[in-house]
Amino acid sequence: MVAARNKWADFVPDLLLVAAAPLLAYYLARQILSRLDPEAGAKAEAQQKALETSSRLQSIFSSSRDGNQDDDEDYHDDLADKLANLTLYEQTIASEVVRPSDIPVTFDDIGGLEDIIDELRESVIYPLTLPHLYASHSSLLTAPSGVLLYGPPGCGKTMLARALARESGACFINLHISTLTEKWYGDSNKLAAAVFSLARKLQPTIVFIDEIDAVLGTRRSGEHEASGQVKAEFMTHWDGLSSATVDGGSQRICILGATNRIQDIDPAILRRMPKKFPVALPNSRQRRQIFDLTLRGTKIDRSASRSGQPAFDIDTLVRMSAGLSGSGIKEACRDAAMVPVRELIRTSQAAGKNLRGIDTNHVRGLRTEDFFGRKSGIGAMAREPEDSNRGFVGDSKGDAESVGSGSTEEVDDWRDGEDVHEVKS
Repeated sequence: MVAARNKWADFVPDLLLVAAAPLLAYYLARQILSRLDPEAGAKAEAQQKALETSSRLQSIFSSSRDGNQDDDEDYHDDLADKLANLTLYEQTIASEVVRPSDIPVTFDDIGGLEDIIDELRESVIYPLTLPHLYASHSSLLTAPSGVLLYGPPGCGKTMLARALARESGACFINLHISTLTEKWYGDSNKLAAAVFSLARKLQPTIVFIDEIDAVLGTRRSGEHEASGQVKAEFMTHWDGLSSATVDGGSQRICILGATNRIQDIDPAILRRMPKKFPVALPNSRQRRQIFDLTLRGTKIDRSASRSGQPAFDIDTLVRMSAGLSGSGIKEACRDAAMVPVRELIRTSQAAGKNLRGIDTNHVRGLRTEDFFGRKSGIGAMAREPEDSNRGFVGDSKGDAESVGSGSTEEVDDWRDGEDVHEVKS
């Protein structure tokens, strides 16, 4: 009996060793092969990146999704299936998807462009996000394939796009030029294709390209081959043979572009952007709204001067700021708001006071004279040449207004002071 027990005691370790040997050999061989694989690190990094991208996109869409709980579950299940097998190129484009809550700008923060905002809502956002409201009336009422915002610098084109990302309710991809630029031949084409393949998975989608003339400019005979191929690839997926199918229907993708050099955009690109909105220099009414929005959190001196005139006269500022863009007005307000603070600092320093102990209530309110300093404010900006913006500047009675017709007709050049002409449909 004792001998039998000793026999089994000797047999069990041998049995465990025989069973564990193949497992140990398998894991050892796997480790050796993984060390020999030169792309093992890249594969692991790509897998980790795919998981991070998928979780990031799901968090973005889950935070902006409202409605019935059952519909949300179906939506998230469908989205998870679409995001499960993103390609490396789609993952690169997915990093450009904007989280709406990260954008601090809304349409209420934009002054003087109410007509364009209403047109964007009615002809772009609603047909894109609520297609059933329009398709039931006519098959023609679909979202445009492209929208172009053009005009002088600093007039609010990019700000409109930022507000659109915040309030559209659609997936918003802020496509940077550097994202489409790769050193390997052919990779830029694949990235351009990935823009639309990802947009189809996440549709409705708005793809924003700032300074679109730098990416999709006019094709020329001396142009680099790779640049021409990227433009051709982009246009093919945008409005080509595969842009709509019988099973999937028309793609709900809108390309939103902004530029101040519309004359440099390729005609084929302009044809694919039927909605064109000129964002011109603000007129007197728009300048007043911009002043009101910019100075809404600034302390204003409401007293009267010795001559009986108000210390802060917005009518004077509106009149004297003719020719300035919205960005120029904002910078003028920033410089003017610095004047009262600068005065208090210098007075305190002259009196030998500690700057850390200054009472902020002693900072006086903003006055009209603060805008006409020698080195800053409207006084300095008004002396800058405005030749490049001639044609968008008018007097206080007949200023050119930023009202877009959204027409599909060609747009004349507005450089050299020529007015922009669009034939209203």
